[in-house]
Amino acid sequence: MKDTLLLGRFGEAFCAEQLRRKGYRILAMNYRTRLGEIDLIAEDRRYIAFVEVKLRRSPDFAQAREFVTARKQQRILAAASSWLAENPSKKQPRFDVAEVYAPRGADTACPEFRYIEDAFTAD
Repeated sequence: MKDTLLLGRFGEAFCAEQLRRKGYRILAMNYRTRLGEIDLIAEDRRYIAFVEVKLRRSPDFAQAREFVTARKQQRILAAASSWLAENPSKKQPRFDVAEVYAPRGADTACPEFRYIEDAFTAD
């Protein structure tokens, strides 16, 4: 479990750095409520992005985004609602998924990064 947690933190930190390079500002990492958890909350000029980060060693079995189930989406939406109540913003919320593929885990020199904007909606 500890290794999984450390690997998850590695993926989240890698994603945060990639988003910073794209001009995003990281507002929160590992935001938790009793309703759910959000890996990263970031903003650019137009959006507040609630980001679910999925790290896998390989996409051979399934793409990482496929592990963001409907139940997981509902928990992210609930946590985002809570965060927005605490941090009002005029920016449009968006729900993104970041895929990080690291064949050697945290020892991977250059993980592959895929970012899916608007991966799911709040309807």
